[in-house]
Amino acid sequence: MDANLRLWRSEGPSFWQRLLLWADVLDPLHLLKSADEIRKARLLLENSKKTQSEPIQNHQTKQAFLLSLASVHPDTGKIIPVFFRPPAFLPVTLPLVISSSLQLQAKQIFLCQFAFHAYTTGFTLFNGNGTTKDQENSLHQKQILLGVGAVSYAALLGAFPFIFMDRYTLKSPITQLIVKRLLPAPLFGLMSAFTVVAVRSPEFENGIEVMDRNGKVVGVSQKAGEKAVKETALSRGILFGTAFFLPAALMHFVERANTARTPRALASVKMLLITAVLAGMLPASFGMFPQCGEIKREELEAEILSSTEETVLFYNRGI
Repeated sequence: MDANLRLWRSEGPSFWQRLLLWADVLDPLHLLKSADEIRKARLLLENSKKTQSEPIQNHQTKQAFLLSLASVHPDTGKIIPVFFRPPAFLPVTLPLVISSSLQLQAKQIFLCQFAFHAYTTGFTLFNGNGTTKDQENSLHQKQILLGVGAVSYAALLGAFPFIFMDRYTLKSPITQLIVKRLLPAPLFGLMSAFTVVAVRSPEFENGIEVMDRNGKVVGVSQKAGEKAVKETALSRGILFGTAFFLPAALMHFVERANTARTPRALASVKMLLITAVLAGMLPASFGMFPQCGEIKREELEAEILSSTEETVLFYNRGI
C-alpha cells in the first residue's frame, strides 16, 4: 500500500482527524517545493520503518508525509503538476467562483463557469483513482472527451437561466429572485458533482483496484469504483453549492441591515464571505469521506469474494 494511503488509514479514521490533516496538506507553501524535495520526502517515507498503527511523532517524517500528500498521486507514485495539486485548488477556484457569482451578462457568466468547470475537471482527472484499466488503451482520450462535453454542458446549463431571462426580457421581481438568488447555488453544486461523475465514469464502468489491509491487490471492483465516484461527487457538490448559497443568504441580511451602503462595498463584503466559506468548506469537503476508502466484502463482486477471506477491503477514493 502506498505511503499516502497508509497515512490516511492510520491518521484519518474520523472526520475531525481528516479535517485537521487536510488543513495542513492544503497549505499553499507546499507548492513552492521542488521536485527534488518531493522525491527526497518520498524516499524518506519508503525507508522509514513506520507501521500502520504508529502515530507520527517525528517532525521530519510528518513534514515528509504532508508534502507527499500534497504532491504525489498514491496510485501511480507520480508527482502531480503544480497547477492541479490539492494546495492549488483554493487559490485557483476562488477567483473563478467569485467571478461566477457576480451579476454579469449571460455570455460572461458562461465564460466564467466554463473556466471554472474546465479547471475542476482537470483537477479531477489528475487526482482521481489511477488504477482503472482499459483494454483498448483509450482511457485518457475517453476521459478527455467526456471532460470537454461535461464542461461545456455544465457551463451552458449554469448560464441558461440568464440567457433565457435576457432572451425574453423577463425583468419581474419574481424572475429576478428565482434566476439570481434561488437557482445559482443548486445549479452550481449539481454541475460540479456532474462533472466529477462524467470524467470519472470509467472507474465504475471498468472498476478500480481493491486491496487487503497489507496493501495486496485482490481484484478490480466496479462497485468500489461506483462508491468512490459517488462520495467524491457528493462532497464536490456540497462544497460549491454551499460556497454559492451561504454567502448569498448572508448577503440578504447584510443588505437589510444596510451596513454596506454602496455597490462596491456590497461586492467587497460578498467576496469576503465567499472567501471565508470556501476556505472553511474545502478541508471539510475533502475530508467528508475517508481518502483510503473501505468497502465490505459482501458488497463486492463474486469473483473477488472467492479470492479473499478479508472482511473489509480498501481502495483509493481520489479527490
